[in-house]
Amino acid sequence: MLDAFFNSPYIDSLPTLFQGLKMTVLITLIGLFFGFILGAIVGIARLAKSKLIRGISVVYIEAVRGTPILVQVLFIYYGLTEDLIGLSINALTAAIVAIAINAGAYIAEIVRGAVYSIDKGQSEAGRSLGLTESQTMRYIIWPQAFKRMLPPLGNQFVISLKDTSLFSVIAIGELLYMGKQYYNVTYEIFETLAMVCVLYLMITVPASIYLRRLERKLDV
Repeated sequence: MLDAFFNSPYIDSLPTLFQGLKMTVLITLIGLFFGFILGAIVGIARLAKSKLIRGISVVYIEAVRGTPILVQVLFIYYGLTEDLIGLSINALTAAIVAIAINAGAYIAEIVRGAVYSIDKGQSEAGRSLGLTESQTMRYIIWPQAFKRMLPPLGNQFVISLKDTSLFSVIAIGELLYMGKQYYNVTYEIFETLAMVCVLYLMITVPASIYLRRLERKLDV
C-alpha cells in the first residue's frame, strides 16, 4: 500500500510543485516586506493634518482596493513598457511589485486603524514628557499600535500568499503555474491540483492556527 502511494502521481508531482512553492513564498515575503513599509507610510499619512497628504493617501488606497490584483499585475507587466518608463520589468519583479502595492493599500488601513485605536491620552502623556509629535509616535503610540496590527497583518500574509496563484497569467513559476506545467505533460490533472491544494494548506492552516493563538495571547 505504501509503495503504491509513494509511486503515485501525487508524490511524483512534488519535486516540480516544491519549486513553485518556493517561488510563491519568495514573492509573498518580499512583496509583503515592501508592502508593509508602503502601508505604514500611507497609513500614517491618512492621519496627517494636511488635506493634500490625506487626499493622496486616500486616492492610492481606494484605487488599489477598487481594482483586482490580476488587473494590477497585468498593468505592471504589460502596461508599463520599457518605452514608457525606461525600464524592462520581468515577471518576478512585476509579481513582487503587485503584491507590495496591493497589500500596501490594505496594510495602510490596518496601520491607520491600529494607530487611531490608541487612546489620545497616550499622545498627551508623551507631550507632557516633552516629546515631540514624531517622538511620541515612535516611542509611545507605534509600539502599542504594532501589537494590535499583528493579527490582521498575519491575515494579509495568507491573502497575499493565495493571490500569487493569479500570477500564472504572466508565466511566473509560482505554485499553480508549475502545477499547470506538470499536468500539461502528464495529463494527471486531478492528482496535481490536489497536491497544489495540499501545499497551499500546509502553509495557510498553520498560519491561521498561529494567528488565532497570537490573538488570544495578545488579547486583541
